[in-house]
Amino acid sequence: MKNLIFSLIIVLFIIGFSCGTSTVNNMQTQDNITKTVQKFISENTINEINLTLKKLYPKDTTNRITKGIQQAATLWEANDGDEQEFKDFCLNNYVSDSDSLFLAYKKIEENLEILFGYFNIMQIKLMEPVHLDKGNIHYVNEILGAYSPSSHIISDMFDNKLAFYVILNFPAYSLSEKKENMDIWTRKEWAYARLGDLFISRAPSNLIAKVAKAEAEADTYISNYNIYLKNLVDDNMNAIFANDDKKDIILNSHWGLRDEIKANYSNPDSFEKQRMIYEVMQKIISQEIPQEVINSKEYFWNPKTNQLYKNNVEIKDFKKEPLTRYEYWMWNFKAQLSIDKYNPIYPTFIERAYDESMELTQKEIESLFVDFMTSTEVKDLGNLIKKRLGRNLEPFDIWYDGFKDRSNIDDATLTAITQKKYPNPNAFKQDIPRILKEMGWGTEKAKYIADKISVDPARGSGHAWGSEMKGDMAHLRTRIAKSGMDYKGYNIAVHELGHNVEQTITLYDIDYYFLKGVPSTSFTEAVAFMFQTNDLKLLGQKSNTNKTEEEALKTLDLCWNAYEIMGVALVDMYSWQWLYNNPDANLLEFKTAVENIAKDVWNKYYASVIGVENSTILAIYSHLICTPMYLANYPVGHLIEHQVEQNLKNKNFADEITRMLLSGKVIPQKWMKDAVNSEISGKALLKDVNYSLKIIKN
Repeated sequence: MKNLIFSLIIVLFIIGFSCGTSTVNNMQTQDNITKTVQKFISENTINEINLTLKKLYPKDTTNRITKGIQQAATLWEANDGDEQEFKDFCLNNYVSDSDSLFLAYKKIEENLEILFGYFNIMQIKLMEPVHLDKGNIHYVNEILGAYSPSSHIISDMFDNKLAFYVILNFPAYSLSEKKENMDIWTRKEWAYARLGDLFISRAPSNLIAKVAKAEAEADTYISNYNIYLKNLVDDNMNAIFANDDKKDIILNSHWGLRDEIKANYSNPDSFEKQRMIYEVMQKIISQEIPQEVINSKEYFWNPKTNQLYKNNVEIKDFKKEPLTRYEYWMWNFKAQLSIDKYNPIYPTFIERAYDESMELTQKEIESLFVDFMTSTEVKDLGNLIKKRLGRNLEPFDIWYDGFKDRSNIDDATLTAITQKKYPNPNAFKQDIPRILKEMGWGTEKAKYIADKISVDPARGSGHAWGSEMKGDMAHLRTRIAKSGMDYKGYNIAVHELGHNVEQTITLYDIDYYFLKGVPSTSFTEAVAFMFQTNDLKLLGQKSNTNKTEEEALKTLDLCWNAYEIMGVALVDMYSWQWLYNNPDANLLEFKTAVENIAKDVWNKYYASVIGVENSTILAIYSHLICTPMYLANYPVGHLIEHQVEQNLKNKNFADEITRMLLSGKVIPQKWMKDAVNSEISGKALLKDVNYSLKIIKN
């Protein structure tokens, strides 16, 4: 993918590099990040370079020399040059002088923002036919939507030696090292460390493209996985959704189906509808669902008995979906497995998802979730929900939505309001400044942020896609029908707006480009959740409860949401563990394993609360298929959300959240300590749940 423009940019990098002779700021380290050095560069050569550089720069007392040489040697291959060329490269390109090092950093920062920014724009444009509601997806769009323009960039940077320049001068630090240094490093040193995170592996570009293709194709599969609710029938051939006001109820799995269950808690007569949707979910998980009912309204289907009808005649020889769900999941696994050996620091996707991406270890996350789910507060909350419903709990009650104010407002009423207010994407776009002012930003700043966000009609349920360079737009996607934005679409839009606000502030207002963003997805989810919980207020709907009760209900709702998604995240975690232990398994074996894992997690952490055993419902989440190892970010985000919100009490939301966001991409526990003076924990939420239960019971 090298072309003239790309080559010119690389020239800019090279021209900007300089060497120096004095010291850099001391960065306390332990050299525990580099694992086995490749045999191509011998230990003797590494030691010789190390001694030479330390003699050349005796005042450089940091461990950066040793660390940079070792990490560069680990990734240097035969086609990069022989050992003498490696030695010459290190001796000629190590930068000891702090001013020269900062100049090199700024040159890299400036030019990588250009590269990352335009690659991001290309990716967004190529995926628009897949992500946006623009009619049928053409075969050409499927191919190009799965194509990753940036898949060669890491490979190219190793080929032209920029990667080695970065590794030598801005080496990577392990998660444990970052934890040790989190209160010592300056902002500049944190930026250097984040630059060092860029080149820690050297997977071939074709394998990186394979990963992108697997995820894109899984996303397309999920985006087009719709169920026509008016075509669902019970044992008496009654289409129980047929009398609903909407012309068609076309719900995407799993988001739309789940949200329909949630919406029906405001209707006391909707139990059978919820149960029917639950049966649909069960058939999707087991892959017993007829292929004919996926994204089609040609047939009527009884999901409980799995009987299919056309023109009132039962179809006996229908085809079940052929394990397609697990096939896409498996493709993601195979794609990630293919690049494991090129990741010496994080050699499995599980480690890349947790230690590298979330910067919380798998053990930390699992312990955090298990402690929360087995608490007495969660069991007491389940008993309260049972009492409020006036019946025994069902597995789908993990999505109980009765603590929200909107539970007392019919979904159709809210949809009528949102459709009138937002008949098209531009109407929501034009309202963003007002929404931001309601959240506490001043008029000028609200417009400043809003001007950097576009609103697009999503093909799926919706998502937020941020910019990678200043001057570009962040993208907010949500479903918007011809009749206007329904309430579900609005609720998602407010959530995604939270993401876009975070993305915009931490790109445009941050001090160093490589500190843009937040520590992990959990943090941007926390911001999005805080926006989403204000959706009715932003819609002009007043609360029916007093402030004390309102806060108590919000706390209970947050706890139940965290409890639900923690189990799903564990299913995700354990399923990937199973795949790594059984890499040659076939699809049927994998499907059976997932169902057993889902049942096991359910029986350990939900059966005693819900009162039902052996449910597989935790395996319904679409993220399992199209966004691998992402789900743990949601419950961690809920815990962060609560801790942050407690710190926001009696303060201006916009001012405080901006202060917190501008910590940027430091590690999670550093961010939390700076933001709320406490590390991530479920204890604060459980403590408030205990208090809130007393208020609601009374």
